[in-house]
Amino acid sequence: MIIGAAGIGGAKEAESNLNYLRENNLGAAEVSFTHSTYLKKEDAIRIGKIAEKLNIKLSIHGSYYINLNAIEKEKITKSKERILKACQIGEYLKATHLVFHPGYYGKDTKEKTYENIKNEMLDLQKTIKKNNWKIKLAPETTGKINVFGDLNETLQLVKDTKCSFCVDFAHLKARNQGKLEIKEIIKKIKPFKQIHCHYSGINYGPKGERNHIPIDKKETKELLKEIKNLPCTIICEAPDTYEDAIKIKKILEKI
Repeated sequence: MIIGAAGIGGAKEAESNLNYLRENNLGAAEVSFTHSTYLKKEDAIRIGKIAEKLNIKLSIHGSYYINLNAIEKEKITKSKERILKACQIGEYLKATHLVFHPGYYGKDTKEKTYENIKNEMLDLQKTIKKNNWKIKLAPETTGKINVFGDLNETLQLVKDTKCSFCVDFAHLKARNQGKLEIKEIIKKIKPFKQIHCHYSGINYGPKGERNHIPIDKKETKELLKEIKNLPCTIICEAPDTYEDAIKIKKILEKI
């Protein structure tokens, strides 16, 4: 199991931040392209080499502005462009996964939404294969009930499109109104050879996720006991991501 943190800062701060993670025995970091794909090719290549030297596994969180089930075709086109641009920079970083929220149900049924998103994912996979990119698309389980991405939908996408996935335990807890069914989740993801995860505390309401909060040590210990022997990377998304990632690592070491 590898523990990491969300965000590496800007191009100038990335090296010192990666060194800080390594000094604290963390082995992963997720580059945040949530608002823009801000790294240039040369910076991505440099940062990728630094991470490789430090034995830090990089992944990417893609744009928040993605909806593969939009009514307007232009929005779908733009969404796919953002995904592919992040994939391209991800190759320079040697990132393993591109995590993103696939889309919204909108006025469609869950079944229709799934079909629409599946078809766009299949098209994206063709482009990734054509470019011989190694980065894996990783649709993420989401925390709001009006947003596509419960665990079953996400794992069905994996089956139908050969993509990867990201299990966000906090999001699933928020979707389930505070109940984190750890054993049920583990049962469904256990067969996979590579598991990418997000974890933090979560504040939620009737519609699901509101915001991320610091980790709860008791819950974290319960989760780690169940997944410690699985081939997974856990990215901490708590507000103080580096320090809470260090706490997660220390809890793991005591188990």
